[in-house]
Amino acid sequence: MMAETKSICCYCGTGCGVIVTSDGARVTGVRGDPDHPANRGRLCTKGANLHLTVRSDATRVLQPELRPSRGLERRACGWDEALDTAAERFAAVIREHGPDSVAFYVSGQLLTEDYHVFNKLARGLVGTNNIDSNSRLCMSSAVVGYKTTLGSDAPPACYDDIEQAKCIFIAGANPAFAHPILFRRVEAAKKSNPDLKLIVVDPRRTDTAASADLHLAILPGTDVALFNGMLHVLLWDGLADFEFIRAHTEGFDALKATVREYTPKMVAQICGVTEAQVVQAAQWFGQSGATLSLYCQGLNQSTHGTDNNAALINLHLATGQIGKPGAGPLSLTGQPNAMGGREVGAMATLLPGHRDPANVEHRAEVAQLWDVPSLPERPGKTAVEMFEAVRSGEIKAIWIACTNPAQSLPHQQLVREALEQAELVVVQEAFAGTETAAYADILLPAATWPEKEGCMTNSERCIGRVSAAVPPPGKARADWEIAADFARRLGACLGKGDLARRLFYYEHAQQIFDEHRAATRGRDLDMTGLSYAVLESQGPQQWPYPQGAQAGTARLYGDGVFPSSSRRARFADTRYRPAAEQADARYPFTLLTGRLRDQWHGMSRTGLAARLWNHVEAPLLEMHPLDLERRGLKAGALVRIRSRRGELVLPVQACADLRPGQVFLPMHWGSRFLSGQGVNALTTNACDPQSHQPELKHAAVQVEAVDLPWQMVGLRSGDGAEWMEKLRPVLGQFPYVTLGLAGRDMEVMVLRAAATHAPDAAALTALEQLLALEDGTRALSYRDARRGIAKRLLAEEGAITGALLTGETAAAEWLKDGMERGLALSEVRSWALAPLAAPPSGQVSRGKVVCNCFNVSAKEIEAEIAGGAGLVELQEKLKCGTECGSCVPELRRMIEFSGAESCKN
Repeated sequence: MMAETKSICCYCGTGCGVIVTSDGARVTGVRGDPDHPANRGRLCTKGANLHLTVRSDATRVLQPELRPSRGLERRACGWDEALDTAAERFAAVIREHGPDSVAFYVSGQLLTEDYHVFNKLARGLVGTNNIDSNSRLCMSSAVVGYKTTLGSDAPPACYDDIEQAKCIFIAGANPAFAHPILFRRVEAAKKSNPDLKLIVVDPRRTDTAASADLHLAILPGTDVALFNGMLHVLLWDGLADFEFIRAHTEGFDALKATVREYTPKMVAQICGVTEAQVVQAAQWFGQSGATLSLYCQGLNQSTHGTDNNAALINLHLATGQIGKPGAGPLSLTGQPNAMGGREVGAMATLLPGHRDPANVEHRAEVAQLWDVPSLPERPGKTAVEMFEAVRSGEIKAIWIACTNPAQSLPHQQLVREALEQAELVVVQEAFAGTETAAYADILLPAATWPEKEGCMTNSERCIGRVSAAVPPPGKARADWEIAADFARRLGACLGKGDLARRLFYYEHAQQIFDEHRAATRGRDLDMTGLSYAVLESQGPQQWPYPQGAQAGTARLYGDGVFPSSSRRARFADTRYRPAAEQADARYPFTLLTGRLRDQWHGMSRTGLAARLWNHVEAPLLEMHPLDLERRGLKAGALVRIRSRRGELVLPVQACADLRPGQVFLPMHWGSRFLSGQGVNALTTNACDPQSHQPELKHAAVQVEAVDLPWQMVGLRSGDGAEWMEKLRPVLGQFPYVTLGLAGRDMEVMVLRAAATHAPDAAALTALEQLLALEDGTRALSYRDARRGIAKRLLAEEGAITGALLTGETAAAEWLKDGMERGLALSEVRSWALAPLAAPPSGQVSRGKVVCNCFNVSAKEIEAEIAGGAGLVELQEKLKCGTECGSCVPELRRMIEFSGAESCKN
């Protein structure tokens, strides 16, 4: 019998409501919750395929594992042995080196209750501020930007402002890919109000930028100059609200003197845009009376990310466009519960209830709430600092929960050296294949979506309930349960057993939430009026929601009163500074990083669903066509991209959506999917001095051709994620290797490799064994030793289920497409091993899938466009763009650029 459970999507910070269908043991489906205010029943392609990411136990950590010493394999063990070992070893380190010799690195994907317990464990029991979150990598500049200008980390606007705005200003964000459900609302608002102006600031012509009335393709890292220049125009044209400035702000005179220099001419030269564009953006922003700003990692992931945020907020303060319907700055959160972690204070620079660990009164308040003598005074290490301290030996033991620093942190060589150097690495994880899991001395199985109970807070301060639809597999447990159990054992080892039992008394998640909301009493985020019962009966609610309230608060600061000591907002005197790394003669290109439409973060979850690979199957380096021509490169050629920290070998593709001198790589690809340490082997660990957020967006690189004439493609149908795991050993054997998935109802694992010469026969035999192609009775083979060509196909029950093409791979694409459809060997037996790039007669190669909802390929769409179809006709005939809508911007771009050269991603 099927059951339905309401929950929240575990991807971006939009916080979409989902209805999970299950048979009591397994999730069978998911759909959007029509009653949830964030998405109103809609899901993007990632959310709509959530159920496919938890279908197999083969990808999960199912039981605790530990190894007695480095160099030995982990072995399975019970929970008691694992946690007792962890507690004894943590205690030994703390006794010898002090509480700051250990650290906890947690995640914006944890639930609020999980966050709370880890924070209490670190600060209340261990006595260290060494707790930080991967939210440091995405939202910490937004946090400090809000606090610097408005007095508190509280986004003042809400999603409903999208429909009420007269101008939407999107900066450093590509919501068409990263927050597609919100972008659907932007598109709908634009359709219902054609006068609404959409301004997009982004160095690339993304799908979001392609939808804009005005696209400012600024040079990377020049955001502050642009915003200061816009403020200069606002003041020059009399568009500032001086009455609001006088009544509700301070610090304006200093900023006014600064922006006097930022003339449109000066800004145009710095930013690489026209003077007219700067003036137009400022006028639309100021004249609208209701401008809503949406922004994300393009502003945050910068060595001046705090100033980027503050300079944008300055524009809202200068025009009085805050606290009003349709107006205000609204940062788009990168993770589903990054906001919850900020509320809980589970970061080195925060305390519960928006308190400050550097404030003695705030520390005393939290100590009283937790009933502990005191909280530690010494500043904790933030994410990058934390791993630098692990590498130097200052931190001896680290506990990593629900995050993958061996993929997501910058300067991967440093991170991996740190993990190898540490005396103890404990990893609490749901998915067995993450890069970080390989470094674990103790690996603990954690529950994940949809196996947990608790709460999350989205980008608009809206708290929603996460409900468990199925039990966790194997011996996996909720994150807060693991942390609390460990805390009690650690307390006993440290001689604090009574304290630990008193602090970590929890039997269920609601007790933790009640303790958390008590810490918000009287604070700007007061949520003492909320409870599980309220959230379940009334649905998601925005804070503040104090005791006695009947509803949440949609917008903040409508009365002009701000949560600062002066009760005024403060203008930040922001000044332009260039990005940390500038292109030069040795590293002449600027690397930009960003997101794919259908993948999320490090792909530990989305990478398990084959249909989420169909839009982009493998990592590609995008480069402007002129740069390709100047270097004598052809699209599809392999190149080596190198920074001062690392290098990768990847295919290059032409992309006119970049400027010459820029290249682009999606940030998702780690060492589970390609040879090398992943994209973040290239990025810099230079950080914003205020927010400590690293500059993951920009790095200086060089690109050169690489000659790897021998090529190989391996294909295997079945459980694609399982096959990828089996093929991981191949990643280190060739200069270029990628692992990926393809297919929909039938999955195909895709292995691609290249080298200077063919491997020996023993290596090829080992590959055939990994792919389980060695059955001679069902295999079709061809070998040409002189030319270094070897091919092998496997057929099971008449259908091709495996292939290994080495030395000559022309048929790989149509074979892959055929395997996705269950192609019978009998249909192509005469052609299967021939060097044919085009499929045999009767077989069709579909190309990439543009619409995941209805499985519509680019070739099908292009054929209709060639026949004169526009968007309406495409939607009517092929249904593409009529479900989640994530592909609509690309459909428009395909129509606009039919026959022109543009990106394929």
